Amino acid sequence: MKKLKNEKELVKAAIVEGVKYAEERGAAVFESTDSVNDKILYIYRLLVHDNKIQALPEDQVSQQSMRHKLAIWYARQLPKGHPLL
Repeated sequence: MKKLKNEKELVKAAIVEGVKYAEERGAAVFESTDSVNDKILYIYRLLVHDNKIQALPEDQVSQQSMRHKLAIWYARQLPKGHPLL
């Protein structure tokens, strides 16, 4: 798994966008007490369910791999020339 440039910032932005997506879709309501890891897991599973991203094999699912998948998902939504790319 090749690390993306600005992956940490992409993951943070992907979490914000993923929470917004889940809440607009009516799939979840996140609380301020929810951990980042729980949010990442839920957003990953929701995006896989909605066929927005391809699922990882179950034996390869980890926090790091889910973070990477979310970063890629968010990066593909950004316009060319965006500072995070």
